[in-house]
Amino acid sequence: MALKVKAVEKNVKFSKNDPGVWRYVMSPEMYSNLSPSKVIKEAALRSGVSRGVMQACWDAAGEVIKAWATEGHSVALPGLGSMRFGLRAKSVEKVEDVKTSLIKTRRIIFTPTVDLKDELKNTAIQITCIDRNGNEVKRVTSADAGDIEDPEGENQNGEGTENGGSTDTGNGGSTNQGGSDNTGGGDDNGGNGGDGGDDI
Repeated sequence: MALKVKAVEKNVKFSKNDPGVWRYVMSPEMYSNLSPSKVIKEAALRSGVSRGVMQACWDAAGEVIKAWATEGHSVALPGLGSMRFGLRAKSVEKVEDVKTSLIKTRRIIFTPTVDLKDELKNTAIQITCIDRNGNEVKRVTSADAGDIEDPEGENQNGEGTENGGSTDTGNGGSTNQGGSDNTGGGDDNGGNGGDGGDDI
C-alpha cells in the first residue's frame, strides 16, 4: 500500500499583479470518492452482520455524534479518533467589543488515534512529478521520517493566534492545505492561499 502524490509545476503568485514563480506543488492523488453504500456494504461483510443492521447502526452512531458534538462534547469515533466542533474568531482587547461578528468560521476538528497515526506514518508515499507542459519528468518514493502533524498544535489551552489578530478556539491546531488556487508560497502545497491565518 502507498499513498500517491502528484508534484505539478505551477505558476505560484503572491499577489494579484505578481507575475509569479514556477514551483512544483504537491497534492495527494484521490482514487475516488467511496459512496456511503459501498462503505456500509464492506463493513457488513467484515463484521458478519447484515447490511440492514449495519446501516441502522451507522445511522444511529451518526445521529449520536452530531447531537453530542453540538452540545460541546468531544465525541469518540471508535477505531478512528475523536471529533468536536470549534471556531476561529478575532481577538479583542476590551470585553465590550466581544460579539458574535468576531467569529470568522466554525470548524470540525478531528483528532486521530495513535493506531491511525501509526498506519499513516508507516505508509509509503510515491510522488509523480509533472512539468508545466503536462509531461511526467520524475518519480520518487518517500524516504521521509513519516512525522504526523499534531491536530492539537501547540495550543493546549484552546487558542492559536492567526495572522491578523485572530484566535482559534476549540483546541484546534493548524494545518495548511493550500495549493488549490496557486496563491502564496512556502512548502505547504502552495502556501497560504487565503486571507491569512491557518487553513483547516
